[in-house]
Amino acid sequence: MANIKSAKKRAKQTVVRNARNSAQRSQLRTAVKKVLKALESNDAAGAQEAFNVAQPILDRFSSRGLIHKNKAARHKSRLTARIKAIKAAA
Repeated sequence: MANIKSAKKRAKQTVVRNARNSAQRSQLRTAVKKVLKALESNDAAGAQEAFNVAQPILDRFSSRGLIHKNKAARHKSRLTARIKAIKAAA
């Protein structure tokens, strides 16, 4: 256990940041899963709506450093490609 005041503060900050990061990561994964679920049911309109919600979340959390910017770009690119494929097939 930390004895120095600054170390105690750091420990508290770590707990708060860890909780925030976990919640935001969960929010991100949920948004992406909603798009994937719509894609699996071949619902192009629903997938597009879910993607429109997920895209700013990906951008926001990548700019904050929660995920790498290339990971966000990869997710957006792959989801967009799958949405386009469903629209083309319909």
